[in-house]
Amino acid sequence: MEQPLRDTAQFYRGLSRRDLLKSTACGFGSLAFSAMASQAAPVVAPRAKRVIFLFMQGGPSQVDTYDYKPELFQAHGKEVEFHVPRSRKRENKPVMKPLWDFKRYGQCGRWSSSLFPEVAQHVDDLCFIHSMHTEGVAHGPATLFLHTGATNLIRPSMGAWVSYGLGAENENLPAFVTVNPPANKGGPRNYSNAFLPAFHQGTVLGQPGNMSAPPEIRNLQSPLDSDAVLREHDFLDQLNRLQVGDSTNTVLDGVIRSHELAWRMQTHASEVVDIDRENRATRDLYGIGNDTTDGFGRQCLAARQLAEAGVRFIQVSHCDNGSNPKWDQHSKMPKHEGLAQEVDRPIAGLLADLKRRGLLEDTLVWWGSEFGRTPFSQNNDGRDHNPRGFTTWLAGGGVKPGFAYGSTDEFGFAAVENKVHMHDLHATILHALGLDHEKLTYSHAGRDFRLTDVHGRVVEEIFA
Repeated sequence: MEQPLRDTAQFYRGLSRRDLLKSTACGFGSLAFSAMASQAAPVVAPRAKRVIFLFMQGGPSQVDTYDYKPELFQAHGKEVEFHVPRSRKRENKPVMKPLWDFKRYGQCGRWSSSLFPEVAQHVDDLCFIHSMHTEGVAHGPATLFLHTGATNLIRPSMGAWVSYGLGAENENLPAFVTVNPPANKGGPRNYSNAFLPAFHQGTVLGQPGNMSAPPEIRNLQSPLDSDAVLREHDFLDQLNRLQVGDSTNTVLDGVIRSHELAWRMQTHASEVVDIDRENRATRDLYGIGNDTTDGFGRQCLAARQLAEAGVRFIQVSHCDNGSNPKWDQHSKMPKHEGLAQEVDRPIAGLLADLKRRGLLEDTLVWWGSEFGRTPFSQNNDGRDHNPRGFTTWLAGGGVKPGFAYGSTDEFGFAAVENKVHMHDLHATILHALGLDHEKLTYSHAGRDFRLTDVHGRVVEEIFA
């Protein structure tokens, strides 16, 4: 064992720092990683190379955003019987009409409320799913289910599954990046690798729970000079490999590959996420420089830069560190308006920017939340959690543009036509990436696990 390590060390010392980075880009870790990724290589023709998930934490109201229900205006203030998710009982509740006006947009004529006037200009590129339903009536379980396919168990996040299934498109960057992720309601479990090799955990940009934190990778600059950094890397690599020996240890293997990736990122990653390198027109497109839209705008622009650089799964979260998620209006529903103003221009800018750069064709943009809200009022001017029927939308990545699939009942409460469970959405997004959700498995604790457990169907009808 000692002689190969000495040979390796001697080889490293004979290289320049840049040559070293080039060599490690196809070194120990990436070879093992490529072999692992090939076990779950695409089995269907991929429509998308990557996903950008725009997570609206807390549950925007579908009946105030995209699910237009005229009956709510007619029944406003009347008591109607609903099977209430929290109590699991049938109760009479006062119907509350939408607080914002709806109208049709685009050539497709899809409905949108005045909450999102700029995103509404892109409805001809959007594919709405109005019949979503999910598990969990509280934020914690529902948020975990959205990210991992389980409400209360330690499971890999969707981004980790994508990383495991496809590998990295760019070996100098992680396959899964989450920008300013939620610090509560599951926290790191929402971007965890769980029992998948550690290499697949999401890399955090910015700061969890802080939407205003700059979307930057921390600690890219070493305090040591280049020669000392080289010696440190060499020594650490030898120690790691001595510890592994001839055994198979996925945790240590993941650590080794993470160190190698971090080494390569020191040279390459600082050039990837750099908001200031964009021209003024592009920054304006995302609302950067505007007090209301600057924070989320920077996240969305960072997502485009990461997508362009080859990151497979990018999550951008509209959240904060408070005890209640941002879109959780159990009272004072008018707060939805201020929240929508924070994200409307950045999302519209992201869609426009991806399209003009030719990236929307092979990038699947996913907008959504852990659940929706009730069509009846709570605390006079609020709405309660509703996992039984809500809306999400997709764009690019081979989905039908200007299309709507499924529907809720006349009040927008429960999915009734072409119902799409969260397991189904997970299966469909994996399918868009060329992955069969039934074959993307990992053996752990005596059984094979997958993102969709034993459930899920691909919603073929939404693909062009």
